[in-house]
Amino acid sequence: MVGKNCFAIASDRRLGVQLQTIATDFKRIYKVHDRLFLGLSGLATDAQTLYQRLVFRHKLYQLREERDMKPETFANLVSAILYEKRFGPYFCQPVIAGLGDEDKPFICTMDSIGAKELAKDFVVAGTASESLYGACESMFKEGMEPEELFETVSQALLSSVDRDCLSGWGGHVYVV
Repeated sequence: MVGKNCFAIASDRRLGVQLQTIATDFKRIYKVHDRLFLGLSGLATDAQTLYQRLVFRHKLYQLREERDMKPETFANLVSAILYEKRFGPYFCQPVIAGLGDEDKPFICTMDSIGAKELAKDFVVAGTASESLYGACESMFKEGMEPEELFETVSQALLSSVDRDCLSGWGGHVYVV
């Protein structure tokens, strides 16, 4: 979800196989650099493998260009990597959130073959996405400050995962 020159990215903490809970402290949000975060929902092993490939490509970019990747460029990289594996896809739904030039927030999500969905207000992914859409649509306001954005995202996440039996056990929220 975006605010005034800021963004927030959140996820729940449950790792499970169907209705069986495996772990209650699973990490789904990864920091690419100070102004760019990646959320990966889906199959845990595919998410970890995809993250490792993306870190490798980002480090190569840093060595070649001597700067960090812009969020738009990183989204194109993720889309290309996912499309490259379209016949045996990673079962992941990435959510990319970052601050671009002049602290302009950028958010997008993709399906498992890299088709991007850009948005100006919020994006959602995962098993609780239906209830997240409703909660985010009802709670979102334009131009929220970081404190208000944190509260809004936290309440939307908690109210949505309470309605989904495959997610939960609290959440992680990052505001940049």
